[in-house]
Amino acid sequence: MDRLSPREILERLIGFPSVSRDSNLPLIDWVESYLVGHGIECFKTFKQGEEKAALFAHVGPPDEGGVVLSGHTDVVPVDGQAWTSDPFTLTERDGRLYGRGATDMKGFDALAIWALVEARYKGVQRPLQIALSYDEEVGVIGVRDLIKAMETLPKASDVIVGEPTMMKAVTGHKGGIVFWVHVHGFEVHSSMLHTGVSAVMWGAKLIDWANQVNAAQMAAEPTGISRFFDPPYTNLHVGMINGGTAHNITAKDCEFGFSFRIVPGDDPQVWREAFLCKIKALEADMKVIRPEAWIEVTERSSLPPFAPTGTNSAEALVRQLTGDNSENFVSYGTEASHFQAAGYAVVVCGPGSIAVAHQPDEYITLEQFAEGQRFMERLVETLA
Repeated sequence: MDRLSPREILERLIGFPSVSRDSNLPLIDWVESYLVGHGIECFKTFKQGEEKAALFAHVGPPDEGGVVLSGHTDVVPVDGQAWTSDPFTLTERDGRLYGRGATDMKGFDALAIWALVEARYKGVQRPLQIALSYDEEVGVIGVRDLIKAMETLPKASDVIVGEPTMMKAVTGHKGGIVFWVHVHGFEVHSSMLHTGVSAVMWGAKLIDWANQVNAAQMAAEPTGISRFFDPPYTNLHVGMINGGTAHNITAKDCEFGFSFRIVPGDDPQVWREAFLCKIKALEADMKVIRPEAWIEVTERSSLPPFAPTGTNSAEALVRQLTGDNSENFVSYGTEASHFQAAGYAVVVCGPGSIAVAHQPDEYITLEQFAEGQRFMERLVETLA
């Protein structure tokens, strides 16, 4: 089988519309076929009940202490976005490669696949592994099963999560909790508002609590590691809401997502308990009016904060390869948290800018893609 260039691999990855709501199996099957064609044994773990899979592989001696290149294969939808070119066809214009996932994060995935094949032919002394997950874009949830499945391999020591950081070493990011809230009200004519429970209006009280907490957090002086983040505090957010039947009926139902982005140093459980305590208090007040009213809460996902550590061999490796000695922290979440919780040394570093991720006409510059390839060349040389 021919050895493809990073760009040729990226072109194939972009061609798979692996949106998180859909299957990623065609992409995973192609990667498996390509790696097996170069003598690399691959392993897959499947998501129960859905046509999705993660893939992992190992090159080099069957020893512990290797390096993992970690990326996700799913991308966000393009619905309603005004793209200049087909989002699922890699297109070059003005020094940029356009396509959904070009920067988040199929650009890194392509480079990681290329590096694994190069390591296979070069004959590395220290192992190199690849870990390609699903469902990162819907709560960073697929990687947990992937990490568990990877226990069948000799355990690596260092993980490089290739989210777009402009090839800078990121050693900390916020965690998160995502809840889905369903307020169950009681319908009456709005002229008799006091005898019913409007799910919309009571839901709004919970949303206003989020506003109050954010305002208090913003006014406080940042301390510790939180001062390195923008914003330098844990923030609460409601991004979707639906409810009500008509303007003159108290709403029977109101549903919305409620999320936390939690700075390292804050305890996610403390925020979880504060939220559930507020829910309980609101529900008790609702039931005074109508005992039938209640609030249903479902926790959709949780991600622990990714915190810097005193000694981090993955960070040291990336800084050696890039020459980057800057301190970098980000407010978005990545799979680094779960790898760190599983006992790996972790750093986030990949080509491209997060500023263009999820946007129409998403792209990675040719310069960043080339810098990512040089990084992989140096990595393979270091492991040889």
